[in-house]
Amino acid sequence: MNTKVASRIAIAVIIYAIFAAAVMYFYKDTPVKMEWDEREGFNRQYIAKLKLDSANLDKIILDIGSPDLTEAKKVSTGNYQVMFFRTQHKHSDGITTQDECTPLLFKDDVLVGIGASAYSDYKELKAIE
Repeated sequence: MNTKVASRIAIAVIIYAIFAAAVMYFYKDTPVKMEWDEREGFNRQYIAKLKLDSANLDKIILDIGSPDLTEAKKVSTGNYQVMFFRTQHKHSDGITTQDECTPLLFKDDVLVGIGASAYSDYKELKAIE
């Protein structure tokens, strides 16, 4: 009787291991599927790894999803876009605001600034009319 029970336990463990491996392999966790607090942490970690002048707008959107807020303008030196990604919870009102986000500044789709100073630089740019 003991060998029968042991073999059934071994079979159950093997089946569980196969199932767990399949879930980990086929289920891709993306920021879109995350809860808001998990996504904030993911965004913070992702943004901390970014390098100026080498990060591309399309790659960032592919990796962390659409920004929570965005602004853009065309100036004489190129096209600028600032995207806000939520990184810190402040208000429990269901609305994401700029003070809950980290801004990323892009010039012609290349990352040129991160954080509040990048947004200040963006606001100082004079748009072409």
